[in-house]
Amino acid sequence: MGLFDQVSEDIKKAMLAKDKVALEALRGVKKEFLEAKTAKGSDGNFSDEQAVKIIQKMVKQRKDSADIFKQQNRTDLAEGELAEIAVIEKYLPKQMSEEELEAAIKAIIAEVGATSAKDMGKVMGVASKNLAGKAEGKAISDKVKALLA
Repeated sequence: MGLFDQVSEDIKKAMLAKDKVALEALRGVKKEFLEAKTAKGSDGNFSDEQAVKIIQKMVKQRKDSADIFKQQNRTDLAEGELAEIAVIEKYLPKQMSEEELEAAIKAIIAEVGATSAKDMGKVMGVASKNLAGKAEGKAISDKVKALLA
């Protein structure tokens, strides 16, 4: 069962359980999936890789929104965003630990032959592709900067 089908099934379960937070979050995910599936230039097929990218984007948007709400002392709204993040993140692959991320980036740096901060673009290109879905882009970027400095 693909992520699209899994989300559809979980929407039904959330409706039966009367879980409003999960229902709202999952309906948002399904809406994004349907938009990507029917977008201009799309062939109508929808892969799990595309689904993971969409989910990552949605989690990032919600984290950013929660940060803004916290800055504006709107903890009620921030808590809603964080609750939706908890529901949506279940569909992402397991994230790498700090140690795993560092080891993977060190291997990429050795593979690419990077020696200084000037080579960050080369390393980021390979790292972003290889670690997609396993770590956030910001975490990858920060670790690459630290290791090349």
